[in-house]
Amino acid sequence: MARLLFRLTHVPDDEAMDVRQLLDDNGIHYYETDAGRWRVGVDAIWLSDEAQYEHAKALLGEYQQQRTKDQQATYAELEARGEAPTLAKKIAAHPIRFMAQVIAIVFILAISIVPFWYAFS
Repeated sequence: MARLLFRLTHVPDDEAMDVRQLLDDNGIHYYETDAGRWRVGVDAIWLSDEAQYEHAKALLGEYQQQRTKDQQATYAELEARGEAPTLAKKIAAHPIRFMAQVIAIVFILAISIVPFWYAFS
């Protein structure tokens, strides 16, 4: 029976490639599934041999710990240089998108609240 090893939903491409390479380098047989056109399936890496699961899980745990340290170091370096992403920088990069989202939120709130306002006044 197949066993789920790693979900690929919202995983960056570089991390997914690293996981595939890790499994290939260690001779672990796997296959991938995708969620399909309507996104009702599962984007994941599965092991076809359940006997390899514990070994694969241990390798994946080590990889993820190392990746976490690397990503934290990268973020700390960006933060030290003043280049870390912040809300203000994201708004400044896309001001029209931000204003459109604010207008949409206000519009939806108005449509939701106005009927009750007139019903109770």
